[in-house]
Amino acid sequence: MASPRKHILLFATTRSGSSFTGQLLNQHPGVFYVFEPLYHVQQAFTNSSSRLRRTLDRRALLGAYRDLLLNLYTCELHFMENYIRPEPQDHITSSFFRRSSSHALCSPPVCSDGVVAAASDPPDETWCPKKCGALNLTLASMSCLSRGHVAVKTVRVPEVGDLRTLTEDPRLDLKIVHLVRDPRAILASRMMAFSDQFRAWKIWNATGRQPRYVDLSQITSTCKDMAASVETGLQRPAWLRGRYLLVRYEDLAFNPKDKASEIYKFAGLEMEDRVRTWIAKNTNSNASSPSEWNYRYSTTRDSRVTAESWRLRLGFDIVRTVQNLCNDTLALLGYKQVRSAAELKNLSQSLVEHRTFQPVT
Repeated sequence: MASPRKHILLFATTRSGSSFTGQLLNQHPGVFYVFEPLYHVQQAFTNSSSRLRRTLDRRALLGAYRDLLLNLYTCELHFMENYIRPEPQDHITSSFFRRSSSHALCSPPVCSDGVVAAASDPPDETWCPKKCGALNLTLASMSCLSRGHVAVKTVRVPEVGDLRTLTEDPRLDLKIVHLVRDPRAILASRMMAFSDQFRAWKIWNATGRQPRYVDLSQITSTCKDMAASVETGLQRPAWLRGRYLLVRYEDLAFNPKDKASEIYKFAGLEMEDRVRTWIAKNTNSNASSPSEWNYRYSTTRDSRVTAESWRLRLGFDIVRTVQNLCNDTLALLGYKQVRSAAELKNLSQSLVEHRTFQPVT
């Protein structure tokens, strides 16, 4: 007998390893996976006129996020038409964000070409629309219903408390996988991926001197939200019982098979051979070609090396500042602080303490 429909939310922050972790769920043939659908809501809100935008406060945006998640989990993909721009015609769109990241959206019945997504994602966003044409949201809804389980990745919900109404909704069986990562690693990754937004940080890193105009909130808000969510989980409130699992990206990188099994068990999914194969292929790969590294959301990597490679990219001055700003978050999650440049660069000593985080029961 098929297991009851599961609704999985990979809840993370930008550059925390969520594309990689999301692909663990995407590999399961019974999972309908959607990568960052809340992007469309955020864009629609941001692009609305400024007068209107002033009236659309954070609560309204979070409400829209929750509405979209509920509709996705119940396979009502037409609901996305409220936010996709340009507006889909006859339920067909060429503007679905990062469609290539979802096997379901690039395989039959959605993709009439009979093309099935390869077991590992090609480092190229264009292959799926090229092979499959524009996305028919009616067919996508049918695929969603036929797959049995729905998984969504998002980096746009600030705190786990913002999801409470979804955990209490009787139509859903929501499982929240909260992915965290060392904030110092997150910052290093953001500096590489989002050069323009993090230009001041890059100048600081190159010169060792902090520019006056650097926006510290770019990392402090991340630490604050991460800590608030973890603390909520540690309090084990009734609405999170059986619904919340904290996962450190570093633990997944060091022990991918064991951690993936833990995530699957928590989500109530069977670990399929296809998933095991993908893990073996994608966690010990010295990227076979430089182009893979040019792909901003590449999930092919030697995960062990990737986990702490930020230590060779960040100067001690920035690291010391981030440690001061995020002191509580680092302690809460078991990330050790460094006291010198030499300690920072000494990769033989891991900064990840051994910690066990049990699911909230």
